[in-house]
Amino acid sequence: MRIALGVSYNGQAYNGWQSQTDGKTVQDKLEAALGRFATHKVSTLCAGRTDSGVHGLMQVVHFDTQLQRPESSWVRGTNTFLPSDIAVQWARQVPDAFHSRACATSRRYAYVLLQSPVRPSVETGRVGWVFNAMNGEAMRQAAACLIGEHDFSSFRASACQALSPVKTLHRLDITRRAVASSLHREMECCYWRFEFEGSAFLHHMVRNIMGCLVAIGDGSHPPEWMAEVLAARSRDAAAPTFSPHGLYFMGPVYDPQWNLPDRVPGFDWLP
Repeated sequence: MRIALGVSYNGQAYNGWQSQTDGKTVQDKLEAALGRFATHKVSTLCAGRTDSGVHGLMQVVHFDTQLQRPESSWVRGTNTFLPSDIAVQWARQVPDAFHSRACATSRRYAYVLLQSPVRPSVETGRVGWVFNAMNGEAMRQAAACLIGEHDFSSFRASACQALSPVKTLHRLDITRRAVASSLHREMECCYWRFEFEGSAFLHHMVRNIMGCLVAIGDGSHPPEWMAEVLAARSRDAAAPTFSPHGLYFMGPVYDPQWNLPDRVPGFDWLP
């Protein structure tokens, strides 16, 4: 029997998703909790790995088991053994043909950026931060050249194991939400939200694109620079990798035939 789970987590305390020998990853914690509930070893496969400090709102995993339990029991039982910063949101029994990674038609990420002269406190680890005012129109103009199928080598980490740097970015939406505050008269504080959806992503691809967007937003480079970076197909041409703290894996998109949830409450928590 194959079970799919939707999992959310705050990534601050973990060395990313993928299992490591020290056991300080989200996958390690999830498999340990599943093993305690199922009383047998459980190995999971995920829709998309996340790096250290990156959060997940709807990571999807699947695993095989002989244990017959109601779907609600998989949720409550597994959560009993999970730390407070990881939670199973839903469980579904799926056909054996379902594969959390291979069946995903696209993947979604969001980056939340705080614009403020003062660094975040309550939001530490949950937002990126800039202390300069961002030009939204310049960032949107720059983002437009990334839509479609491209060689994204300029935004690829040196440790990336993907077979090809050619990926398709379906959308990159940039929105802004003002913060009501009279504290900082020299700048209007706000949250910027960057939403990415693509067929697949290279290692550090979103964070490297964010580094370039911020450099354009604060006026360090013109919008046309993004196209030059893309065409260079060299990591040296792009800005430094941006902070992981504001990055959220929103989850994969599947064909409706699998009848899996496409949203969780956490989607509406983000600014």
